[in-house]
Amino acid sequence: MNSVRFRLCVMMFLQFFVWGAFFVTMGSYLGTIFAKYQETNQLNGIIGGAYATQTWAALFAPLVVGFAADRLFNKEKLNGVLHLLGGALLWWISTITDSPERFSWAMLAFFLCYMPTLALVNAITFQNVDSIENDFPKVRLWGTIGWIAAGLVVSQSMFGLFPIPVLPGVADASKTALPLQISAVVSILYGLYSFTLPPSPPQGRDEPFSLIKALGLDALRLFANPSYLMFAICSFLICIPLAFYYARTNEFVSAMAFGDRSAGVMALGQVSEIGFMAAVPFFLARLGVKKMLLVGMLAWAVRYALFGLMPSSPAMLLVGIILHGICYDFFFVTGQLYTDRVAPKEIRTSAQAFLGLLTYGAGMLVGNYVLGYWGGKIELDPTTKEGWLADAATYWLLPAGLAFAVAILFFVTFWDKTEGQKE
Repeated sequence: MNSVRFRLCVMMFLQFFVWGAFFVTMGSYLGTIFAKYQETNQLNGIIGGAYATQTWAALFAPLVVGFAADRLFNKEKLNGVLHLLGGALLWWISTITDSPERFSWAMLAFFLCYMPTLALVNAITFQNVDSIENDFPKVRLWGTIGWIAAGLVVSQSMFGLFPIPVLPGVADASKTALPLQISAVVSILYGLYSFTLPPSPPQGRDEPFSLIKALGLDALRLFANPSYLMFAICSFLICIPLAFYYARTNEFVSAMAFGDRSAGVMALGQVSEIGFMAAVPFFLARLGVKKMLLVGMLAWAVRYALFGLMPSSPAMLLVGIILHGICYDFFFVTGQLYTDRVAPKEIRTSAQAFLGLLTYGAGMLVGNYVLGYWGGKIELDPTTKEGWLADAATYWLLPAGLAFAVAILFFVTFWDKTEGQKE
């Protein structure tokens, strides 16, 4: 591995370590510090609103990258400044324990710093490798490894199998401010490290800024293709139940089976993601786009059904977590490849940006509010095992049903005519 690629791998590792260290366990932490709000049935809405800050920020991230990084500042320097600010905000957030509103506004400020850096690290990599197709997947893999490492550190266990006491004297770190503080410190160190990354100057100084292109809206012409229109609609819809997994699974499996090992057990989902990522070309060649996407959607329905119908079975909860590889890779990776196939060369970047806006932006934004509303509607008590056990079926079968309904809609309306085509 050459020096530049090694530095980029470290960058990608730190990028996702910062996010993974606190995001997976944030629901459990909020349930601890704001437990009193369960008495007024507000806790579920507080958790959903806090997770929605990430998706609100995702909607605005393309504007930061499209304007500042493409026209004004070196990408590595902008990345450094944003992570220094983000680290300071995370440390402040770790001290907020008395006001859900202040917590959410501060978290929104953090994610407005963090979400643009997801695109920045990709752009820095693209600008500094010899072959994007060959080198980028190898660099990006270290982001997933960073997320896994964060889960192992916070849980102090090797995937829940045996303890690794990296935080001596700390028990059940997921319910404390420590994950936020770890992320804050790593973010600040990473911000400083970013200034040592290979120079990545702006490449669009001579081009006029276009809000339409920054948001990927010039890709709307792909909707003239009925199959792509249905793919886009289903991509938005499937991300509504998707939000339930990211926001509530850790606190759920922690209460039901895995306790303070949950973050480490959850990391098995990313291990599964790595394995299935390597298998995508094999399955895509044999199943085709439609079956791959359909299997990914159905995997979400199966996962939530397992959570709802067998909440007391650690083995079934583990199966649901490990299904993450199929859920993510078969749908999202295949969807990105399909988008690249159908989009003309001149709008492929915009098409990918728009797909991200539909899914991790709009779809998950709606999903985060739905999950908060639904928890409040059924009066779920997420602070105890008994509370989860009483309402697990009602809570988790909603996203299972939504995912299954989207899969049926997709099966009936989507017909891919691009197999074997590439412009």
